Amino acid sequence: MLQTRQRDPPKEDALDDDSWEIWAELKAIIKMPVFCNGKITKRFDEPDEFETSIGQTLMDLESNSDLKDLRDLTINGAKQIDVGEKKCIALFVPVPLLKQFQRVQQRLVRELEKKFSGKHVVVIAQRRILPKEKPNMKVPLKQKRPMSRTLTSVHNAILDDLVYPAEIVGKRIRVRLDGSRLYKVHLDKSQQTNIEHKVETFSAVYKRLTGKEVTFEFRESYF
Repeated sequence: MLQTRQRDPPKEDALDDDSWEIWAELKAIIKMPVFCNGKITKRFDEPDEFETSIGQTLMDLESNSDLKDLRDLTINGAKQIDVGEKKCIALFVPVPLLKQFQRVQQRLVRELEKKFSGKHVVVIAQRRILPKEKPNMKVPLKQKRPMSRTLTSVHNAILDDLVYPAEIVGKRIRVRLDGSRLYKVHLDKSQQTNIEHKVETFSAVYKRLTGKEVTFEFRESYF
């Protein structure tokens, strides 16, 4: 089971809305049912056969490789996404654990891609979009909607997760004659060698998760 030190709730005036969201999600993780020796936590259902195979692989990597940091990490789910004639594996992880996953992400992805016949692997935090508050809502929101829960923020965060460890250095939007939009994302050129072969995968996963078309280019960072 996920091992997390119990702490007293922070004072209300000590955290902003986004920090309160992370704190609430962390508490929810602790209460969720766990599977595969704590490698998977699911709120409403049990892991399917594919997710179980991922959980078992994470257990094996924790025991038999240098990825000991996986000990306190858990995923919420996994899904195979079509990328042309191939498939990509998307791992969905809790938002509070994303930074810990990113510390080991390059090694973890490399090992998983070996285990699953070279399929590309991406790691994405599982975020929830909250609706915009309206005066006539049947079920009023319990608190003010944090900026991190808006549709735009969640879609931008998914994009950041997909291209990690590359940084996004610019964006452009092209509006076609039919009104459809194509998002052009500029990535730091220093990571081109490492991720250029995955940009088609990034585009397919982003389209599947958000419905938006995106292409990637590599540019020098000027910041």
